[in-house]
Amino acid sequence: MTQESQLTRLGLFDARVPRYTSYPTAPHFSAEVGPAKFEEWIEAIPEGSAISLYMHVPFCRRLCWFCACRTQGTQSEAPVQAYAETLLQELELLRARLPARVSLSRLHWGGGTPTLMPADMIRRLADAIFDTVPMGENAEFSVEIDPNEIDAERMNALAASGMNRASIGIQDFDPIIQGVIGRNQSYEITKAAVDMLREREVASLNADILYGLPHQTPTKIADSVQKLLSLGPDRVALYGYAHVPWMARRQNLIPSDHLPTPQERLKLFEVAQQLFEADGYDAIGIDHFALPTDGLSIARKTGKLRRNFQGYTDDLAEVLVGLGASSISRFPQGYAQNAPATSAHVGAIREGHFSTARGHEFRGEDKMRARLIEALMCDFHVSRAELIRDFDADPDALDAMLRSCADHFGEMVELRDDGLSIPVQGRPLTRMIARHFDAYDLSKAGHSSAI
Repeated sequence: MTQESQLTRLGLFDARVPRYTSYPTAPHFSAEVGPAKFEEWIEAIPEGSAISLYMHVPFCRRLCWFCACRTQGTQSEAPVQAYAETLLQELELLRARLPARVSLSRLHWGGGTPTLMPADMIRRLADAIFDTVPMGENAEFSVEIDPNEIDAERMNALAASGMNRASIGIQDFDPIIQGVIGRNQSYEITKAAVDMLREREVASLNADILYGLPHQTPTKIADSVQKLLSLGPDRVALYGYAHVPWMARRQNLIPSDHLPTPQERLKLFEVAQQLFEADGYDAIGIDHFALPTDGLSIARKTGKLRRNFQGYTDDLAEVLVGLGASSISRFPQGYAQNAPATSAHVGAIREGHFSTARGHEFRGEDKMRARLIEALMCDFHVSRAELIRDFDADPDALDAMLRSCADHFGEMVELRDDGLSIPVQGRPLTRMIARHFDAYDLSKAGHSSAI
């Protein structure tokens, strides 16, 4: 039986499964977690510890049709300025509850388009963040940069504020594909943004590229990957386009009859993967690539690779605090998500309290299953001894779980005395294998394609 026929038999080309950037996944969050619980978890952060912080800016000059993120369009600066003022108020609420001597391990500004903010607001927000939580040793400050929405003044403000890693979304350089996904961004404009970063000695560059887009072919994705490689990114996320128009209505503008089949999607991924690896990049997890000197690659080799809402990370902080509308925070106790609607979030902050609208408090086997799934997604291996040691997992019940997975996936997994591994031929199934250990009902969540 060929690999493709085995993958077909196991349902890869039909399955819709979570990306597992959290466990349980966000569709299972509920109103059990609100502002009071969020405050309790903030106040429980150990003094002197390092945390991560994510700041969400939901505004875009134009709404890309492929995007399923929580964003809204604006043609004027006024809503962005007003929202930034709310972020300053939110930081004051956070400052009042944070324990002493907490520092930042990672700071990330995402969106939306953070670079819509004018230079003076960039500086004000950065100063306010660092007054609330100073940067720790070897900390990273990364920002998502839209090459269509950046200039020298804003880039100067970001660099002067300490940005040392930038992230640029590429998606695809083919102009026909850009037209049908509502994202016009030429190679020349993108290179100009990268040149500005290099001139300001911003140390690291991330880039995102998509496979599975309309009209995409192996030849076209190879051309886009080669252009991307010419920009010298330190790490790349090769995401599969998630066509979920029932969740993101703007995707109805994308011609679904020109989307590649699941089998064609797998081929597109493999073409891009081969080019990245041929250029010296290490494969990281299921969809990232990094230079051997990059933190992600080092984390993979040392067993410290982790997964959060931004994808793969080398950040080991146990707490991630999310600022802004729809942001999700992670604590040792569980997850907390801010109000998704910008108006609801802004209203709560102006009333003097956090906007936490839903979340999940860990219970039962949540932490053990979360680590099991994360280990599979990061290392393609789960250690039986680790789960028993760190989570007091029942050995017999754990063995039964692992055997059940091995019975279902056959030679696509390897069951040994030390745990369960996913060999190379089974790695396209990683998300499906992870799903096997998910104790929550996934039937109504509407997740994206497994490949």
